[in-house]
Amino acid sequence: FATALALPFALFAAFPGWLNTLPKSGGWLNSVKVVLGFLELALAMKFLSNVDLAYHWGFLKRELFIAIWVTIFGLMSLYLLGKLKFSHDSDLPYIGTGRIIFAIIATAFTLYLIPGLWGAPLRMISGFPPPEFYKEWIQETGKDEHGGGSCPHNLNCYHDYEAGMAYAKSINKPVMIDFTGWSCVNCRKMEENVWTEPEVTKYITENFILVSLYVDDKEKLPVAERFSYKQLDGNMKEIVTVGDKWATFQSENFKQVTQPLYVILDTKERLVNNPVGYTPDFKEYLKWLTCGKSNFMKQ
Repeated sequence: FATALALPFALFAAFPGWLNTLPKSGGWLNSVKVVLGFLELALAMKFLSNVDLAYHWGFLKRELFIAIWVTIFGLMSLYLLGKLKFSHDSDLPYIGTGRIIFAIIATAFTLYLIPGLWGAPLRMISGFPPPEFYKEWIQETGKDEHGGGSCPHNLNCYHDYEAGMAYAKSINKPVMIDFTGWSCVNCRKMEENVWTEPEVTKYITENFILVSLYVDDKEKLPVAERFSYKQLDGNMKEIVTVGDKWATFQSENFKQVTQPLYVILDTKERLVNNPVGYTPDFKEYLKWLTCGKSNFMKQ
């Protein structure tokens, strides 16, 4: 948002002669404002979705989000083609080349979104809609081991570290901790573009106990589980929400605060290889998984 506001000033400061080439304000400028207004609405839905996920309100599921975006970009297409007019718009005697190009882009994007209403993956915008398991009409089979039903791509997972580790010890398997966030774009990209690769999905399923910990989860902990924690820097931190608990667990034990962060531990809670973050190359990520399992077997 700041970049969009500052960019025109930076460009005209660097190239002042461009100011003389600008057409006078009029209908074209109002069209720019309307198009930016459509984009602002689309982004507002994204940020509202982040809040809905973090607080578990459950009203802006993936299908509804995509339907709203289809409506917004569909209306933008109609506006650019002159089929929709607002009170401050000038008459449009003809449609210029630039306007047609933007209309084609908006229309193509709208058509791209539509299959997502019925569960089609939308990899081009992964990270912006709610995750694929956050659906109303189409349910994933992957289950949270505590009944939450919120694990991506048919993977079984825990959302509690202690429970996941206890189960891993009982069957002698390594734990893969997925430090993630509801509003984390790169986390969704990993889930939708890397974890969906059959080799990766199979390897995680067969070789690890997956523990997904959401560091921005706003659900309140039971009163008996809330506490004050003295951090390494000496400051006190109030642990009130689920996200507080897992964010502190990540930063204090692994000295990193970014998401996603993937950590593999053995049954004695020791690192078996170096943690990794966002790794868009699935072959590189699979190599890291294989290394972790191999090191676990050696121990």
